[in-house]
Amino acid sequence: MDRSFDELEAIVRNRICSVCTERTTEGQCGLEDPSSCALFRLFPQVAQAIQSVDSSDIQQYIEAIRRNVCSVCQDQAQDGSCEARQQVQCALDAYLLLVVDAIEEATGKTFDKTSIHNLAAGPAVRPDQQIRL
Repeated sequence: MDRSFDELEAIVRNRICSVCTERTTEGQCGLEDPSSCALFRLFPQVAQAIQSVDSSDIQQYIEAIRRNVCSVCQDQAQDGSCEARQQVQCALDAYLLLVVDAIEEATGKTFDKTSIHNLAAGPAVRPDQQIRL
């Protein structure tokens, strides 16, 4: 199912913004500068990276995001480190599983979440790949 970036962004905003820890009690974005949210600032790259993966392995999605999105993000240092990721202040990183699920669902693909049960406990996640579930 083909969806425009605008449609995908609306779907992701509906799914992510409602659970974002930066949301105010009034339900608004609590970021001082809402346009600084890496998830939506780089949304076309996010959607393309996710759609480029055909797997149920979250590691492949993480690699696609790091390669195609984080590499062009202003918050990532040249050595690949990212203070925003380290401080759990990157919505893309913090909500990646939900973002992948929303985009895959909206485009008619299914993401098998049963393969991620060991993600938080095992060595599959390196410190520079902080994905919070």
